[in-house]
Amino acid sequence: MIQESVDLHGCNREEARELLAAFVAKWRKHGVRCVRVVHGKGRGSPRKDPVLKKLVAGWLMNYDCVAAYCQARLVDGGAGALVVLFKSQRPKVD
Repeated sequence: MIQESVDLHGCNREEARELLAAFVAKWRKHGVRCVRVVHGKGRGSPRKDPVLKKLVAGWLMNYDCVAAYCQARLVDGGAGALVVLFKSQRPKVD
């Protein structure tokens, strides 16, 4: 079940990267396990190419806290979004 969502529509590459990083950090800290990242289908880009889609997938692969991600169901954004599953957090031992 998707618990939180971020929409990167209208962001340039750097804005999208920063927004995604802040989003992941915030919800990971709060123990959220499943989120949606809306990157769009690229229809607004000059070449109609989904630039953010490729970038977001690459960025997600570099997060240690990401267990998996996949294209969202049609009802959740389809080819314009990814569903991301964070790894379980282990309790800190003092």
